[in-house]
Amino acid sequence: MRADARRNYTRLLDAARAAFAEHGTEASLEDIARRAGLGIGTLYRHFPTRNDLLEAVFHESVVGLQEQARALLDSPAPGEALMDWLRATAQHATTYQGLAGSLMTSMLDDATSSPSDCHTRMLSAGEALLVRAQESKAVRPDVEIGELLSLVNGLAWAARRSPAGQDRTHRMLELALWGLVPREV
Repeated sequence: MRADARRNYTRLLDAARAAFAEHGTEASLEDIARRAGLGIGTLYRHFPTRNDLLEAVFHESVVGLQEQARALLDSPAPGEALMDWLRATAQHATTYQGLAGSLMTSMLDDATSSPSDCHTRMLSAGEALLVRAQESKAVRPDVEIGELLSLVNGLAWAARRSPAGQDRTHRMLELALWGLVPREV
């Protein structure tokens, strides 16, 4: 990709990320192009369909979570590293309102689609952190990463629909994972 095309691609992704976070997956494509300072034709050259744009934004955000998981693997506190990553995952789930769901609905039967690839990436990244936390006895041995990701996504979904809203997701996550058992601070 030429340098100017790459810049336009990045500007479109940045604008789409902001628009999807603000308005959900039905954000106006014209508004996204305008936010990027580009024409709608440029948007369509890079992303022929709304799903192409959704997929690119979602994939980029999952790669960021995967990189964060890799960086946290060196943490001297494996339990806290896992918790930090789960907080970031919850933030991701609340920020991209319905993004994964929209993609899954449109690509349900395509096992090679990005949502399937992204799910595998998330499981792999989280599994490495979970195993370290279990080996250090910070997390019980019978917990599975799929369960934790389901829990996080369920809490993010519930938090988006509560009167307190998104800002309570981390609190709900803390309660779900640590319960009512007092912890040393």
